Amino acid sequence: MSNQLNLPGWKHAYSGKVRDLYIPLSDDNLASASQVLMVASDRVSAYDFMLEPPIPGKGTVLTRLTVWWMHRFSDMPNHLLSTDVPDEVAGRGVIAKRLTMYPIECVVRGYLSGSGWVEYQQSRTVCGIPLPDGLQAGDRLPKPIFTPAFKAEQGEHDENITFERMVEIVGESAAEKLRAASLDIFAQGSAIAEARGLILADTKFEFGNDLGKVVLADEVLTPDSSRYWDLAAWQAGDREKSFDKQIVRDWLAANWDRNGTPPELPADIVTKTAAKYNELYARLTAE
Repeated sequence: MSNQLNLPGWKHAYSGKVRDLYIPLSDDNLASASQVLMVASDRVSAYDFMLEPPIPGKGTVLTRLTVWWMHRFSDMPNHLLSTDVPDEVAGRGVIAKRLTMYPIECVVRGYLSGSGWVEYQQSRTVCGIPLPDGLQAGDRLPKPIFTPAFKAEQGEHDENITFERMVEIVGESAAEKLRAASLDIFAQGSAIAEARGLILADTKFEFGNDLGKVVLADEVLTPDSSRYWDLAAWQAGDREKSFDKQIVRDWLAANWDRNGTPPELPADIVTKTAAKYNELYARLTAE
C-alpha cells in the first residue's frame, strides 16, 4: 500500500518505517529543500518487519509528544519550524528544518533492561561499558551511560559502536557535543517523567548539523524511541510494565518464529497498544 498522500503545496520525497517526508513543490529533491513536512504514520514495526494492522492514533501521539518535549528543552536547538500543516495530516505532521543528519543513534540508558541486561549477564558490561557486579534486571544504573549505534540502511540492523568508533565517524568535536547533549536531555526528561510517576529507562536521540550547530531532530522521548515504566509498579518490583509496543513484541514472540511474513496482529493487541500510547501521552502532558 502506498504511503503517499496528495497534500496541497507538497510532494512526497521519502518514506521510512514510520515517517513520511514531503518537500515543497518548488524544490527539486530532498537534498536541496530547506524545509520538510514530516508526517508520522500509524504504522508499527517490530524485529525489523512492518506489521499489520497499524495502531490507531499512534502517529498523532508520536508527533504531539515530540513537540511537547521540544518545547521543554529551550536551551537545545531543534528542527521544529511550524505545526501549521495541511488538514489531512493535522496533529501528526510538523514542518521541520532540513538538516544534515548525523548517522548515529544517540542511545542513553539509565536502567538495566533489554539487550543491555542480556549482555550484562554474560560479561558485566553494556555495549562494552563495565558495570558493577550484583545488578538485577530493571535496576537503576549508578549513572546513565551513552551507548551510540551506527544507523544502518532501512531494513538492516543498527550496529552498536564504541564512542571511539563514533569519533572516527563524525569527528571528536561532534561526538563530544552529541554525547553531552544526549546525557543532558535524558537527565532533564527523566526528572520531568519521574515527577509524573514515570521512569524513563532508556531512549535514543537523533541530531542534525545546521551550519556547524548541533540540532535535535526526528522524534524525542516518544514511546517508539524510549522505554517508560510506571514508577509505583517498579518500586513494587514490577520492572517491565512499559508504555510502548512491548505488547506487540511479546505477542509476536509467542506466536511467530521469525520465519516468513509476520502474522496479522489481533484486534485486542492493537487496542491495548493504542491505549498504552495514549495513557503515556496523557500522564506526561496532562492533556
